[in-house]
Amino acid sequence: MNALNITLFQWLTAGSQPTPWVLSFASAFALWGSWLCAGVLVFALWRHRAERAYLFIVAAFSGLASMASHAIALALNTPRPFVLGLAPAYIEHAGRGSLPSTHATVMFMVALAFLLRPGLRRLGVPLLALAAVTGWARVYVGVHFPIDIVAGMLLGGAIAGLLALAQLLVHRFVSFPASPVGRTRDDTPAAASFWRHP
Repeated sequence: MNALNITLFQWLTAGSQPTPWVLSFASAFALWGSWLCAGVLVFALWRHRAERAYLFIVAAFSGLASMASHAIALALNTPRPFVLGLAPAYIEHAGRGSLPSTHATVMFMVALAFLLRPGLRRLGVPLLALAAVTGWARVYVGVHFPIDIVAGMLLGGAIAGLLALAQLLVHRFVSFPASPVGRTRDDTPAAASFWRHP
């Protein structure tokens, strides 16, 4: 597995003589991809009133995902590629443990949480693409191995799965009163609007 990881890294990374425009593109996503993801979440909070309770929970779970990823990375303390001298780091980054990638963990978790919600799926698809591009970019600029991104994707998927499971269990075992006639979905109480299974 380690040999395959290094082989994939050497194939994906910029190396010592990167193509300038590709490096600029990758550096932009490596640095700002997570902020763009956060921007989409804020936009969704503004645009999708009926999903606000769910989106606040997604934001809380993204914080949980970040803490879990940092804790695992601290415990494993896996060296980054530039620390091992396998490639230069083209963005400034600390040398702390890299496995799993926190960027990948949080961004894939948010993307999958959007995809799990019918009213948010149109935003979930570009968020998933953004997470994938950002993962590639962070490998390209030398701060992550491919396995870090894959591990982050799996951890993010597991946390999104916990969110979906919690929603399913509450939907199964807790009854919410039906909305009165004439009440729109936007008027549904916040707790009910989140826990109602889509």
